[in-house]
Amino acid sequence: MFKNVLTIIRNIIIFISHQGVERTMLINHDREKLLNAMVYFAKNTKYCGRLKIFKLLYLLDFEHFKEIGRSVTGLNYVAWDNGPVPRKLYYEMKSPPKDITDKISIDPRETVHEQPLMLNSAKTDFDPSHFSRREIRLLDMVSQQCRDLKEEDIKELTHSKKEPWHQVYEVEGNKNKEIPYEYGVCEDDLGLIRDMATKNKEMIDNYK
Repeated sequence: MFKNVLTIIRNIIIFISHQGVERTMLINHDREKLLNAMVYFAKNTKYCGRLKIFKLLYLLDFEHFKEIGRSVTGLNYVAWDNGPVPRKLYYEMKSPPKDITDKISIDPRETVHEQPLMLNSAKTDFDPSHFSRREIRLLDMVSQQCRDLKEEDIKELTHSKKEPWHQVYEVEGNKNKEIPYEYGVCEDDLGLIRDMATKNKEMIDNYK
């Protein structure tokens, strides 16, 4: 009986250990997607400054959520004056960690504005192994759509009345508040996307 108890305890420890490993793999997978999405945009668009990358990530994540009920990068976006911003990444980019600087070169350039323009260029090749075909299609679509646009030009895309940022910032007056992904889904599709989002969340929660 004592041996059986030890076997059960050992199996529980192994199970918990595997859960922790899988959770870490999930977190690392999202991080690799984020880093490689930044590399992709830096390689495939012009004038790729910090704010432009933020807006491209926003367009990518919200378009993907609209189709399948989850984002690509796992980022959350807040409604700031300059548009939707991934707050966590924004503060990271003030003093970028090594995993970012290993992949992206950040080059400050003088401008007429108070803040210098931070241009980004890729140091490494894009790794498609972290992405689904749908995600790669959307990376390409966003890049093609915004390839020649400067940061201020993309505001026409992210600040329009149909965009979630406008609903949160202008209509609701919730400045600095998180932008719900569901705001990017048309009402007819909302029920289906909510179901898909719930299933995705349940799957992720199983690894917590």
